[in-house]
Amino acid sequence: MLKKSLFIFLGGLSFVLGTVGIFIPILPTVPFYLLTAYLWLNSSDRLYNFFTQTRYYQTYVQKMLIEKKVSKKGLIKMLTMVFIILFIPFILFDSLHVRIILAIVFFAHVIFGGYYFLKKR
Repeated sequence: MLKKSLFIFLGGLSFVLGTVGIFIPILPTVPFYLLTAYLWLNSSDRLYNFFTQTRYYQTYVQKMLIEKKVSKKGLIKMLTMVFIILFIPFILFDSLHVRIILAIVFFAHVIFGGYYFLKKR
């Protein structure tokens, strides 16, 4: 019973953080929503079914990760947010090694994200 209550509470917390992440790009939406799905799946069928029917889950997890459906505009928006998030430490850190690593991470997102979402189904 304590485990179930803890999972419900933590699932609610991760749901709130994931939803806030839609509007604040520093918080990652998808990992928090995946955590919510896991926690609520293991605590309550009713909460899990509620969560998987929400518009945000359908948009950010179901369509993007499971069905691999994203528009080119959506992909550009996603990569722009990744660029902004990685550009901040790129400017703040005066280290060539850090800047090279951040550039590699960004280009890996561009290459593998493009491949993942734009390859023929």
